[in-house]
Amino acid sequence: MSKKRMSLSRLGYLAASALLVGFSVFPFLYAVSSSLKGRTGLFSPEFLPAHPTLENYVGVFSEQPFAHNLLNSVVVAGGVVLLSLGLSLMAAWALGRVDFRGRGALLLTVLSASMFPQVAVLSGMFELVRWAGLYDHLGALLIADLLLTLPFTVWVLVTFMKQLPRELEEAATMDGVGVFTLVFRIFLPLLWPAVAATGLLAFIAAWNEFLFALTFTLSTEQRTVPVAISMISGPSGYELPWGSIMAASVVVTLPLVGLVLYFQRLIVSGLTAGAVKG
Repeated sequence: MSKKRMSLSRLGYLAASALLVGFSVFPFLYAVSSSLKGRTGLFSPEFLPAHPTLENYVGVFSEQPFAHNLLNSVVVAGGVVLLSLGLSLMAAWALGRVDFRGRGALLLTVLSASMFPQVAVLSGMFELVRWAGLYDHLGALLIADLLLTLPFTVWVLVTFMKQLPRELEEAATMDGVGVFTLVFRIFLPLLWPAVAATGLLAFIAAWNEFLFALTFTLSTEQRTVPVAISMISGPSGYELPWGSIMAASVVVTLPLVGLVLYFQRLIVSGLTAGAVKG
């Protein structure tokens, strides 16, 4: 009876897992299928294209400056990750290891900032970008995207920084180690799983950001891929280039899939390291 119940439970678990995976992966697989169809094939309901073609991928890179837009996204997302992690590690050390008055209120302020909708700060950020002379420049996106990534990277790293043994910091202080050496040469190797997980989440947030990129950039040369995809147009105003849009979406998604697969162990260990206290 118990074995039969266990087999039914396992069968239900496998069915639920298959349903969840299928529901999550199907939109991407459908995008891949659509990107491999020609213009006439897009009107066919078949999932596997009868005559797969790469003309949509060739068209995206030959008819649009998509490679340049892709490079812009790499520069912006990579720069945002480096700035976020560098600032967050120092802020996390101060908020997690140093006792000072108002620390709790400051942490709540950081948490509140992560909940601001983008549209609520859009006008203020626009004035800041215009004052700094960064309109239609990738530097504007570096500053603006920090507003999205910095609060949650600080909040997550503070949690992990608090769990490091106090004796380690005391021994380093007795040896005359400075703050930067303590944070980046002693704490950073111990925080590597958490840093990898938060860095990847920051990269995904900056990579997919659309509203700031649409507002603060004007020329084609400064656009990132989310805006570039929304601007892809067909040969006539009455035609939606669905195949080219799907091909561009697949090209944009593949780097994120590769990063998640490469860092999957660090991501899991980083996100679960603080789940159980010893």
